[in-house]
Amino acid sequence: MIKPNIHNETSELQLVILGLPDNFGGCPKLEDCYDPKSKEHVLSGEFPSQYDVTTEMNEFLDVLKKYNVEVLRPQNIYNLNQVFTRDISFVIGEKLIVPNIIEDRIEEIHAISSIIEKIPDNNILKMPKDARAEGGDVVLWNNYIFIGYSEKEDFNSYKVSRTNVEGVNFIKQQFPNKEVKAFELNKSDFDAKENALHLDCCFQPIGIDTAILYKGGFKNPQDVDFLVNLFSEENIIFITKEEMYNMNSNVFSVSEKVIVSEKGFTRLNNELRNKGFIVEEINYSEIAKMEGLLRCSTMPLQRK
Repeated sequence: MIKPNIHNETSELQLVILGLPDNFGGCPKLEDCYDPKSKEHVLSGEFPSQYDVTTEMNEFLDVLKKYNVEVLRPQNIYNLNQVFTRDISFVIGEKLIVPNIIEDRIEEIHAISSIIEKIPDNNILKMPKDARAEGGDVVLWNNYIFIGYSEKEDFNSYKVSRTNVEGVNFIKQQFPNKEVKAFELNKSDFDAKENALHLDCCFQPIGIDTAILYKGGFKNPQDVDFLVNLFSEENIIFITKEEMYNMNSNVFSVSEKVIVSEKGFTRLNNELRNKGFIVEEINYSEIAKMEGLLRCSTMPLQRK
């Protein structure tokens, strides 16, 4: 039996679902891509290979094992991309939320059904049909639940808009004791440098009181001001548009001290070390071509 327990992004990780690289389907057709960065790399002929995706995910797995994290994997479904397990379900407190996601990704939920079956029914919440959310848009920070979303006009206009107002309201209703702060994100179906696919693509808390932030991902300046005031400017690592494009905010915390990051994030990794973090650098730049990185590849079930 698994009892979910997640209240923030950084407490010591105990149990996690890590995405699966096996038989990920290779390079998709352009019309089958549902984010601009994947489209870009399909067009350039640089979409990641099966070998590269497997090699990079195995590096990530080795780091998790190094820190004695128990790792679960989805069931392998042939020819299905199951790398980014964060979005198909997520945990808030003691509840696993099974959201409604885009049609292209429905099969991915079936691949973790054997894991979900080990969670007691009273620890599972299913969203109503009109409510939409993906786990990359839901970021926990103790008493806060931060949610990236799109208002109706954007949600109906962009394929990359994955969380709607109804999804935000559902979470507010289910967690009345939490402070829910929803932020509208900038979206683009065609330009990855103008697209905040999820909240964790432009913001993520790390450590005890620190955060990584890309201001340009947010539609409303007051939302940036709120986060800067909450964490305070000296505790925020601000990243550039290019760094956001390369997924610098999408690192993954194994604990308050240990962060898994991409080897190529030279400036960020130096900043993290200067702030006292242990940085476990791995190769993940090929997987980044699919507009996801380390946080996207994980779905934590239990932290201390």
